[in-house]
Formats: sequence, structure tokens, C-alpha cells
Amino acid sequence: MALSSSASTLLRRLLGSTPISSSRSSVLRAAFCSSSSSGPSPTLPPPSTISGDDTEVANVPPLTTPKLFVSGLSRLTTDEKLKSAFAPFGQLLEVKVITDRVSGRSKGFGFVRYASLQEAETAWQEMNAKFLDGWVIFVDPAKQREQKPAPQPDTASSHTGFTINKTVGWCG
Repeated sequence: MALSSSASTLLRRLLGSTPISSSRSSVLRAAFCSSSSSGPSPTLPPPSTISGDDTEVANVPPLTTPKLFVSGLSRLTTDEKLKSAFAPFGQLLEVKVITDRVSGRSKGFGFVRYASLQEAETAWQEMNAKFLDGWVIFVDPAKQREQKPAPQPDTASSHTGFTINKTVGWCG
């Protein structure tokens, strides 16, 4: 990665007068872009590493689930194409490309679930920032789905099933 002259100058000021080599730039970028300068908190497990384009980023949290979120998919990507791309890294339990209800085409993201964390970690490291169907895909750990609150019963309905319209004014 080539640093601009202003970014290189800023990093030299922060770190002293030593020139920045390309091998140190990925470590500096990770340290420079991290939100806390004091390092990882002692309660978190040690971060794992992800390699891509010959640079290593060390400020990545470890996997806690074998389910991966895949973004940046082509609109033409199907479940079968996603499965064939991720199958070499382990036993796949579930592959799902999220599709539009009307057109049936991909919305640009999907999920893959592996049998073990080790297989998911390998797939994460090998497939992140790689090309699939001509698009660069990004692989991240899937987050737990947030529970939606239960719908509240409509108190304005009458016993006959009609809803009372309480519009105050008209704009238009």
C-alpha cells in the first residue's frame, strides 16, 4: 500500500523520524486506525489475524460462531455459486443468498454456516476480499439477529373490525 506524502509525514511525526517501510505500514495502519491507543482490553480474547493482499491486520476479533456474513455479492450470484466457492474450506451446513421477493435476484449479501469454528476461520481468512462472479466479496462473522418487539394490538379498532381514521389535517 502506498501512503500519501501527508499521511507519511503525519505518521513520521507521531512515531519519530524513522522512515516508514511498506512492511510496517499495515501494522501502523491497524494501530493508527484503531479506536483505542491503549491496546485491547484485558477481558477480550486475543485478536486473530486476517491476511489479504500480502498485508496482515491484527486488530480483528476472533470468531465466536461458525456462521459467516458474505457481502458484496453480484446480483447474479446464486446459492449454488456461493456453495461452490466456500465448499473447499470445510463442511457447509447452510448456504443462503438473500434474494429480492419480486425480482428473485440477489440483494448482494448472504450467509454460510460451517460445521466447526476452525473451518469458518479458514474460509474467513481465504475468501475475504476475493473475487466472486466479478465482484470483490467481504466475509465477516455473522451477528446474532436482533429480536423485534411484538406488534402492539391496535387500540383504535372497533369491535366490527373497522379502523377509525384520526387524521387531523390534509397536506397536499
